[in-house]
Amino acid sequence: MKIKIAPSILASDFSRVGETVKKLEASGADYVHCDVMDGNFVPPITFGAQMVRAIRPHTSLPLDCHLMVLHPETHIEDFARAGADIITVHVEACDPAALFPKIAALGVKKGAVVNPETPIEKVFSAVDAGADMVLVMSVHPGWGGQKFIPETLDKLQALRNYCVKRGLPDFDIEVDGGVTEENVGEVIAAGANVIVAGSTVFRAPDMAATIRRLRG
Repeated sequence: MKIKIAPSILASDFSRVGETVKKLEASGADYVHCDVMDGNFVPPITFGAQMVRAIRPHTSLPLDCHLMVLHPETHIEDFARAGADIITVHVEACDPAALFPKIAALGVKKGAVVNPETPIEKVFSAVDAGADMVLVMSVHPGWGGQKFIPETLDKLQALRNYCVKRGLPDFDIEVDGGVTEENVGEVIAAGANVIVAGSTVFRAPDMAATIRRLRG
C-alpha cells in the first residue's frame, strides 16, 4: 500500500502560496491538503474556495479539501468548481454518506472525517457507502501545532481492520494532526497511509528529504 504525503498549506506562507505548491510538487508531495475552517464548526477562520481556485493553476497535485464547516452541503459545489479533487466532510457536521452522491456527481472524490472524541464506528457507514477516503483527526480541529493524541493509534487500527474485513485492504486512511518524523512509523503501522503534515514539512530545511522520511 502506497504511503502518500499531504502537506497542509495552512502552515505555509500565504503570501507565496503559488510558489509553495510548486515546491511541494517538486519535493515529492502526493497531495496538497487544504484545511478549510468557517469560524463556526471550529472557532478559527482560514480560507474558502477562492484559495483553492487561486492555487489550482500552480500545481497538478490533487487538492485535498478538508471542510471543517457547518452545513458542508452548501459549500461542496463551490469547492468542486474551484478545482478540488477530494472533499472530506465531518461526521459531526452531517451525514457524509448523504452527501456522497452530490460530491461524486461533481467529479470529485469523497470522504468522511472523524474528530478525536467521536467513536471511530461513526465512519464505518461512510466506508460502506463508497467513501474514497476517511480522515482520522489526531488533534482537536482548529489550531495547528498540537501534539498527536496517542489514542488515535487504536482508532486507526480499528478502522483498518474494518476495511480489511469489508474487502478493502488498500482503502485510503488519512491522519491529520501532530504527525512528525518521530511518530510517523507508529501511525503507518496502525493503518494510516495518507499523512497530513504542516509545520513538519514547512519548517524543514530540506522539504524533499522530510517528505521522503515521512513515508516511513
